Amino acid sequence: MVTTADTVVSAIKVFGLLAASFTAAVLWTPLLTRHLYKYKMWRKDVRTTSPDGTKTPLFAALHKDRETRVPRLGGVLIWVTTLGVALVVWLMAAWLDGSFWGKANFVSRNQTWLPLAVLLAASLVGLADDLTQIWRRGGTASGGIAFTQRLAVIFLIALVGAWWFYFKLDWRTIYIPGYGDLFIGLWYIPLFVGVMIVLFSSSIVDGLDGLAGGVFGAAFAAYGGIAFFRGQVDVAAFCGVVLGAILAFLWFNIPPARFYMGESGIFGLTTSLAVVAFLTDSVAVLPVIGIVLMGEVASDIIQFASKRFRGKKVFLIAPIHHHFEAMGWPAYKVTMRFWIISVVAAILGMAIALIGR
Repeated sequence: MVTTADTVVSAIKVFGLLAASFTAAVLWTPLLTRHLYKYKMWRKDVRTTSPDGTKTPLFAALHKDRETRVPRLGGVLIWVTTLGVALVVWLMAAWLDGSFWGKANFVSRNQTWLPLAVLLAASLVGLADDLTQIWRRGGTASGGIAFTQRLAVIFLIALVGAWWFYFKLDWRTIYIPGYGDLFIGLWYIPLFVGVMIVLFSSSIVDGLDGLAGGVFGAAFAAYGGIAFFRGQVDVAAFCGVVLGAILAFLWFNIPPARFYMGESGIFGLTTSLAVVAFLTDSVAVLPVIGIVLMGEVASDIIQFASKRFRGKKVFLIAPIHHHFEAMGWPAYKVTMRFWIISVVAAILGMAIALIGR
C-alpha cells in the first residue's frame, strides 16, 4: 500500500528531476547555441515544394526570412539533456547504492528502458535528417533523408517496441475509460506500430517559434500525471525530465527563436510519447491529449486527398497552423492559441484517463 510519505517522496523525485533537467539544459544551451551559429546550422534555402510535388510559393514567402537564418538542431537540447540526466542519476545510484541517488534513479527495465531507447534511436534519425538538409545532401532535391526511408526506420523502431510490449512485458489489453480493460491479443502489435507512425507523422507541428515545444510539453505533463497516479513513478519521472528540457528549450525559443527544434528533436518526442501512452495504458485518450497533433496530421491528409481527388485545396497551406498563418494571424498568435488548446486538452485527457482507476 502506498503511504502518504511514499507519495511525498515520489513527488519530490519527479519534480526534483524536472527542475534538475531544466537547470542542466539552461546551463549548456549557450554552448549549443555558439556551435549552431558558428557553423551556420540552418537551411540554405526555403522549401518550395510540398511532399506531393506541387509548388508552395505562399509557404516560401512566409518563411524565407526565418528558415534561412535560424539554426536547426535545437531539439538536441531536449534529448541530450534527458539522456544525460538519466545516465548521471543511474551511475550515481550504481556507485552509491541505497543513498539519495538510489531513490532518484528512474532508469528501470519495466518502465523506462524502452522510452529512453526509443528517444535515442529516433532522435539520431532526426539528427541525420537535419544534418543532410543543412548540408543539402540525401535523397531529396533540397537535402534530407527521403520520407519513405525515414518512415521505414521509424517502422522498425515501432516493431521493436511492439515486440517488447507483447513478448517481454506480456501486454495484451488496452484500458478504455468508462469500460475497463479490452483484450486485443495479437492486435496489440499493429496497434502499437500504427499509433507510433501516426504520432511520427505529427512531426509537421514543428513549424513556428515554440509551437512544438508547447504542444509536447502539455502532452508529457499530462502523461506524467497519469503515470504518477497509476504508481508508475519512474515513467512520471521520465516525463518530468523531458518536460524540464522542453521548458528550457521554450525559454530560448520565445519569439524570435534562438533555434528551431528540427527533426533532431521532434522525431524523438513523437515516438517516445507513443511509448509512454502505452506504458501508462492510456493510449485511448491520446487523441484528446494530443488533439493538436491529431489535427495537424488530419489537415495534411485532407489537403492531400482534396488536391488529388478534387483538384483544389481545403486549406491555404497545410498543416493547419500554416493555414492560420496564411490567413494573416501573427505566428505568435497561432502558437499561443495552440498552446492553450493543448493545455486544456491535456487536462481533460488526464481526467478521462483516470476514470474508474
